[in-house]
Amino acid sequence: MAFIRKKERSKERFSLLLLDLEEYYFEQHTAYQLTTRCSSQNSAPCKFRGSFKVCSKSVIFEPEDASQPILKIPLKDCRRIEATEDNERNPFTESKPPCISMESRQVYLIKDGNVVAPYKIERSDQDILFQLEISRKTEDVVQTLLQLHRASCLDKLGDQTAMIAANLQSRLARTSFDKNSFQSVSELPHMECEAEMISPLVTNPGHVCITDQNLYFQPLNGYPDSVVQIRLHSVRRIYKRRHGLRPLGLEVFCSETDLCSDIYLKFYHTKDRDELYYYIATFLENHMAEHTAESYMLQWQKGHISNYQYLLHLNNLADRSVNDLSQYPVFPWVISDYSSPRLDLMNPATFRDFSKPIGALNTERLERLLARYRDMPDPRFMYGSHYSSPGYVLFYLVRVAPEHMLCLQNGRYDHADRMFNSIAETWKNCLEGATDFKELIPEFYGKDSSFLQNELNLNLGKRQGGCCVGDVVLPPWAADAEDFLEKLRSALESQYVSEHLHEWIDLVFGYKQKGSEAIAAHNVFHPLTYEGGIDCDSIEDPDQKIAMLTQILEFGQTPRQLFTTAHPQRITPRFHNVSTATTSSSELSPLSPSEDSSFEDLTEESKKMAWSNMSKLSLQSSHKIHKEAVTGIAVTCSGSAIFTTSQDSTLKMFSRDTNALQRSVSFSNMALSSCLMLPEDQTVVCSSWDNNVYFYSVAFGRRQDTLMGHDDAISQMCWKDDQLYTASWDSTVKVWRCVAADVNSNKRSQFELLAEFEHDAGVNCIAVSPAGTLLASGTKDGILSIWDIGSLSPLHQLNCHSGKIHQMAFSPDSRHILSVGEDSSLKVTDVQTGMLISTVPAEEEQRCFCWDGNTVISGGQSGDLRVWDLLSSKVTQKLPAHTGAVTVMWMSEQCSTVITGGEDKQIMLWKPQY
Repeated sequence: MAFIRKKERSKERFSLLLLDLEEYYFEQHTAYQLTTRCSSQNSAPCKFRGSFKVCSKSVIFEPEDASQPILKIPLKDCRRIEATEDNERNPFTESKPPCISMESRQVYLIKDGNVVAPYKIERSDQDILFQLEISRKTEDVVQTLLQLHRASCLDKLGDQTAMIAANLQSRLARTSFDKNSFQSVSELPHMECEAEMISPLVTNPGHVCITDQNLYFQPLNGYPDSVVQIRLHSVRRIYKRRHGLRPLGLEVFCSETDLCSDIYLKFYHTKDRDELYYYIATFLENHMAEHTAESYMLQWQKGHISNYQYLLHLNNLADRSVNDLSQYPVFPWVISDYSSPRLDLMNPATFRDFSKPIGALNTERLERLLARYRDMPDPRFMYGSHYSSPGYVLFYLVRVAPEHMLCLQNGRYDHADRMFNSIAETWKNCLEGATDFKELIPEFYGKDSSFLQNELNLNLGKRQGGCCVGDVVLPPWAADAEDFLEKLRSALESQYVSEHLHEWIDLVFGYKQKGSEAIAAHNVFHPLTYEGGIDCDSIEDPDQKIAMLTQILEFGQTPRQLFTTAHPQRITPRFHNVSTATTSSSELSPLSPSEDSSFEDLTEESKKMAWSNMSKLSLQSSHKIHKEAVTGIAVTCSGSAIFTTSQDSTLKMFSRDTNALQRSVSFSNMALSSCLMLPEDQTVVCSSWDNNVYFYSVAFGRRQDTLMGHDDAISQMCWKDDQLYTASWDSTVKVWRCVAADVNSNKRSQFELLAEFEHDAGVNCIAVSPAGTLLASGTKDGILSIWDIGSLSPLHQLNCHSGKIHQMAFSPDSRHILSVGEDSSLKVTDVQTGMLISTVPAEEEQRCFCWDGNTVISGGQSGDLRVWDLLSSKVTQKLPAHTGAVTVMWMSEQCSTVITGGEDKQIMLWKPQY
């Protein structure tokens, strides 16, 4: 499984899992156990050579003879620890070296016969002798054991913990990182501090050192390796972690896809963690983009990452790690049918209801839980257990991680009837059990099925019917364990799940996780499970503090909340019909163009080709035709005539046929702010800072009409379905029906005000969705609003930018809005939920752009053009263009021509190069 390391130490039986939880392994010595209890028939004394390990709460002796059990002697059970040369207690009298004598009430025998099994416990007074190979160390070891024994015998748990921690810190202070471990003599160390390396149920203290080339961890005890090395150039992802409810963790990944990290460190001070994090982040910033939940959401929505990958990313961002069983990645139950002979992924009844937590799926059980909830004093909760905890994780993984289960449960397995025996039984208990609300773990959607099979031949006990616990019983529709996982993967990536997964994300990572929305969704767990539910540092009583922390870690923790508004739905393609789950998820593919009758072959293909080559834009020509900054561009359908407006108050027409300026007209002495071409190329509409809209007849070369529409400057216009939308600094957007006058008569055009949208600040830009049903507006104070044109009601309003919004535009599918503003960022907003799902920082202010929903070409304050890949948040091309800010940009419908205008009074014509 994910946290079981690939490099297993097959010959070494000892592991840190033999220690108690929160116990430390300090040092080891080669030694002999002296005993008269031998495996032979006679009772002659025997010496077993092995490793004598001093731990903070116990002594562990690992014999070299693998047939002999490992001995674990809890220090709290020792009546006496001393160095002795007493010949009566030492039958090996020839040299009379000093021995360590330990009298204990209880001894654990582990891996007897080298078999992983529940620990055997000998509960009787025993005098156990050990002889160190280096005898001069005997007295020092005895003194250490006596000190640790005193700590173990203290009445209060807090006092025990404090004394052991003091011993640990003393050891760390007396040692330092051995710089002889550097890979290269030329390495320059940046910082060194103490930390603990974390793996499931295990903490291993030591020294961290980071250089200009590597990150090192050197365990205090030299186990399992003398040093762990991570090359900084290999690092792909780093995450700050909350460990033990405190911001002390740091996890480093050297791959983009592995579930398990290369190292997980817990620091003793947050400032050490943060300094190391920022050093690595600075090192990586040139070749690694920092991803946020919103950036991953955008990739997932567009189908660039799978449902499985997206859930892994969300778990990572929400502090879930396979190295921390109290915060193990959580995945949903997807299938609800575990009895049918065939699995039908086209039938909605096959799937669970993703809008409800596990505890609310069974109506009868939910009613009982709600009745208890209503009668409960504050703080109230609906569920007395969590959907993810260390016990639940190991419930699923006991067959591949038996030593972890034995560590968690003090050397015992769970009762055979309570173990993970059957998929159907487990699902049924999650639906009906009074205290069982667990979800799944990522292994159910992986490719390693070993956790479902008892390949180690473990003796996991007998059930009430007399049968032994063996492999997990699979549903009838699964041929074997591999087939079961393959079908679950197909289900996770299926059309139904893709359309509903956002509902489960709202419950676990999103806005239904806490507060009134959680109550309405029947999604309320114990308050201690939530981040910030309690400040352990504020608890003064050490015993109470440790008990509280232990309770929280063992009970389970809710992931860190990633979203505070409704999560958008995935944009799902149409798939071939799949009647049964016999096809792997990799084989499910959208309909090809030839099979989709609505596919506009030439148009769509040419657009895709143009956008794929947008990073290869080539300047065709440039023309300085204005006296001030260009503010608007409109082009005839044939592309032969280009109309531009400017702050110099003129509308000008440039002919591409003659490559010359042909017309210039002025409507007032104030700046024109935008222009657009009405259908059929008969009329150009211009907006002005003088509060008016001017209609210019292309055929007659004169002003045709004037619309006195606002009380302040008009900033931008849109035209859709014979309706004109005007935005103004008077804080309104108005919608007009325009009935054009007959050019051959003296009648003027008719303008009817259809709607007015009010804002709290001047409106700087607007956009209308391709379907003409939604309006987006951006104000001078950075507020983005989305309006329903039909009902004239606001759908969403959010503080999008810190400063003026320069431009916004809907994606071609109307699902997203891209905006740029004074805060030098590009931001993507989900139209359905109003959620800001991606923020891409830019080096400078971007003033205008065109986009296809993923690729963006933008014009910046310096005059450069930039091509962006929003999914990776990276600039793929930077092109020098204008000598001043790029103020306006136009693109042809086929994306074959781009025209830009700037503060340098020029227009520039560009073409993608194929």
